[in-house]
Amino acid sequence: MFSLIDRYISKIFVGYFLGGIVVFVTLFVTIDYMSNFARVDAPLEAVGRFYALSLPALIHQMVPVGCLMATVFTLSNLSRSNELIALFASGMSLARICWPILFWVVAMSSMSFFVNDRMAPVLNQRKNYVYYVEILKKPGLYSTVKTDRIWYRSGNSLYNIKTLQGEEKAARGLTMYQFDQEWHLAQMITADRVKLEGTNWELAEGTVTLFPKGSGVPVTKPFQRKTITVAEDSKDLQDSGRSTDSLSLKELERYIRKNKEAGLDTLRYEVDYQAKLSFAFAGLVMALIGIPFSVGKARSGGTAANVGITIGLAFAYWAFYSSGLTLGRHAAIAPALAAWVPNVLMAGLAIFALMRLKK
Repeated sequence: MFSLIDRYISKIFVGYFLGGIVVFVTLFVTIDYMSNFARVDAPLEAVGRFYALSLPALIHQMVPVGCLMATVFTLSNLSRSNELIALFASGMSLARICWPILFWVVAMSSMSFFVNDRMAPVLNQRKNYVYYVEILKKPGLYSTVKTDRIWYRSGNSLYNIKTLQGEEKAARGLTMYQFDQEWHLAQMITADRVKLEGTNWELAEGTVTLFPKGSGVPVTKPFQRKTITVAEDSKDLQDSGRSTDSLSLKELERYIRKNKEAGLDTLRYEVDYQAKLSFAFAGLVMALIGIPFSVGKARSGGTAANVGITIGLAFAYWAFYSSGLTLGRHAAIAPALAAWVPNVLMAGLAIFALMRLKK
């Protein structure tokens, strides 16, 4: 049960947290709009829906920073008003004082992870549709990505791909439908393996089926190797295999398993899978980092210095985290290490700093 003091600290923390999230999201949307949409002749209603659909993912990304800033300002506020000293004098330990803060950090992080995992994949698909179709007015660049197939349209051609490796510029299980100007099926090409080289695609072990107009019988011819030239915007298809933001954690796990069974390289997706899990603990790590530097100079009034040091540590954490993921995606370290070592080391640093505090 929360005591009166716990409710008081919780009220301060939640207020700072929500205020921080609003400020960070507003700043991001403003800067992003000025950078990407201010000079684009796009309907404001479509742009508004684009950012509305982006909101859950944006909040999820801002939660760790919100937890850090809320922790720092809550403890600094208690220190500045001498309430922190009074709590220490009453016999409360720093761990007991921070208990409601850590409770809300875990609660906010868990809720954010759950909402992002369940809602963001669907919303990202809708957001991409709004961006490509309604804002850029280039529907050919919009592709629908699923765990077991990719549908993509370019001009009068439709592509269906079972598995896509954007980094390796390769695909498996291609079926390509080509239509004439009246949208009658003219040709179908299948291939077991595809090498994506810009507008030149190298197909291996497939078939070509021609559909004559009228009541003619379709003719199918197999091939071992074949090179086709696709439309210029079809090069964007390989970008669909580089993002995992349209997959939930469970879908991503199935996607990795299916690709492994097919003998495909899944390193990037394994790193992203571990990153989704480790990011759920980023808020807790941030809060732990903020605690010792918020109260370390409580009696000497070093709030500004503590805030500066904490922000510096936050940037160091993000740099370390990003570097770890980059190393993992380039096979320099294992995916689990790439995603989790930054959390473990920064949490260890925070615990070490907490143990050195003199109350």
